[in-house]
Amino acid sequence: MYLNELSKNECGKIVSISCADKLKARLNSFGITKNSEVLVVEQTLSKNTIEIKVNNSKIALRNSEAKFIEVEKLSCKN
Repeated sequence: MYLNELSKNECGKIVSISCADKLKARLNSFGITKNSEVLVVEQTLSKNTIEIKVNNSKIALRNSEAKFIEVEKLSCKN
């Protein structure tokens, strides 16, 4: 499954990031790396943008970017 398929308040662990090197470097600079755990905080009504929390940082991603991030769905830690 991919990050853009998670719903609000769902968590996942990043399995892989399959995109151009420039975008991958940008995502890595935000802390979006393999094995990182993410929480979907919010989605726009059109689902074109999602807000995620990774490593205590909140980051907004376009759906077109999130679809390159493969995740394994996890139970969220409280």
